[in-house]
Amino acid sequence: MSTDDNPFDGPDRELKRGPFQQWVDNSIQNPQQVYRAMLYVVTFFFVVTTLFPFYWLLVLALTPGDRISEAGLAPAGFNPEVFITIFEQVPFLRYMFNSIFLALTTTAIVLLLASLAGYVFGRLEFRGRGPLMLLVLAISYFPPAAFFLPLWDLFNGNVSIFGVSSPSLYNTPGSMLLPFSALFMPLSIFILTTFYAQIPDGLEDAARIEGTTRLGALFRVIVPLSAPGVATAGVLTFIAVYNEFFFSFLMTDGRAENWAPIVGGILQFQRAGQFETTYNAMAAASIVAVLPVTILVVIAQEKIVSGLTSGALKE
Repeated sequence: MSTDDNPFDGPDRELKRGPFQQWVDNSIQNPQQVYRAMLYVVTFFFVVTTLFPFYWLLVLALTPGDRISEAGLAPAGFNPEVFITIFEQVPFLRYMFNSIFLALTTTAIVLLLASLAGYVFGRLEFRGRGPLMLLVLAISYFPPAAFFLPLWDLFNGNVSIFGVSSPSLYNTPGSMLLPFSALFMPLSIFILTTFYAQIPDGLEDAARIEGTTRLGALFRVIVPLSAPGVATAGVLTFIAVYNEFFFSFLMTDGRAENWAPIVGGILQFQRAGQFETTYNAMAAASIVAVLPVTILVVIAQEKIVSGLTSGALKE
């Protein structure tokens, strides 16, 4: 066999490569191109899996009620009036107000108490701090259903302590604010503890020398310097409460005047039709219900990302 017939002879002879080998060779020589391609693939997968449910809701919302069975990847008709109808059939604005009020109030309570707890766990040394912190975090892993029966008795006046019956909180904001605050507070305590522990002691000492108290130093120095962490804890709490269904469904009768949240308003469209469920109205109501959270996330996305990444660093 001659040298020309042997592909392995000769120092400058290139090996014959298939498409896959050529792609690997190009990837080694130009890794930025591979990273860019991977980013496009992941982004496409994320967009499809995340936004397709909202697109499907839009398809159902725009399809007239009597043609829902004909809907495919495109609406079977065009009925934008449904976004006005949802406010006429049920008091949907009141349901939205109830959810936003419950979410904002719970967030304020959680941030206030979690800030105090985060200061204690993050900046003070005391015996049993580690086990106590683990106990607080363990509460967040308990299923909410485990608390329902005792809370039901407590909020309906069935619990008596020293001859004094508990107040009846059914169909009131209190029956939801108390469980929400207890369930969503551990995560906020953990986030704020991590941030407050990173603030240099010299800054707090300087504020104390100027005559402020520990609480003054907390809210005037530590909290402002931990703004990404506070914003992250607040946004996560707001979203969790706004989307909560279990306690709000069981602690109210579903009527807007009795502080039922937005999920109760969406469920009202099951009875809005005379003989059938109005699926297009439910889809339209779901889209409208998502808008406040979407706007909040878009506005606070930089704070959320900064809070989640900065909190992982120990300086």
